[in-house]
Amino acid sequence: MWRLLAYLITICCIIKVYPQEKHQLFTEILQQYVQDGKVDYENLKNDKRLDDYIKKLSDTHADTIVNNNKKFAFWINVYNAFTLKVICDNYPVKSIKDLNTGSSIVANLLNTTVWDRDLVVINNEKMTLNHVEHDIIRPEFNDPRAHFALVCAAISCPPLRSEAYEGFKLDKQLDEQGRVFLNNPDQNNFLLDEKEAHLSKILDWYSQDFGKNDKDLLLYLSKFLPNQVANSIISNAGDWKIKYNVYDWRLNE
Repeated sequence: MWRLLAYLITICCIIKVYPQEKHQLFTEILQQYVQDGKVDYENLKNDKRLDDYIKKLSDTHADTIVNNNKKFAFWINVYNAFTLKVICDNYPVKSIKDLNTGSSIVANLLNTTVWDRDLVVINNEKMTLNHVEHDIIRPEFNDPRAHFALVCAAISCPPLRSEAYEGFKLDKQLDEQGRVFLNNPDQNNFLLDEKEAHLSKILDWYSQDFGKNDKDLLLYLSKFLPNQVANSIISNAGDWKIKYNVYDWRLNE
């Protein structure tokens, strides 16, 4: 009896110390097909494990996820996994925007972009990628770091991690994503002498998520930057100028 009780206590301690990976299958897929943010779609499209993971997501009743970080991680993984799925289902393509109906201007006006299609199914509810991002992730979790994690299959997107997001380490993962994305000079470049920030267009599109103005945006970003740049922004945010880079929609492969 005492041995059984000791065994159960040990198991409980192990579970507490080593939290369960809820999205381990997705991590295994990403580790195999994603390197430095680039995706091997040519081989991923033939791996049925992605369909298995998509089914696991689809069978989940998100409202039963009571932990906020676990729910946040779930929806980030939903967005990224279903984006991979739509590319794999249509590969080869040069850009995700090739999947729009009509030109980019027409598609945006008529809501016929790939992000407006009912590609996502969660607990028998059909929804769009736009709905996942703009109606769930942004308003419900109100965390600008989501923009460092959501990957729309373009070169100018933040790099896709080679692991799934997990609730128990989500803060650490999102902070890492911020540092990686903001310190990649191809996507964001901070010229200290000129006090000029060349930023991803993502930070322009969603600037309101980071604050009321350019100063708020720069101060938020400073948390992820090297000390010298961060200190300059904190001390002289009003002196810094922002320019936004052209977005490269080519496939992130």
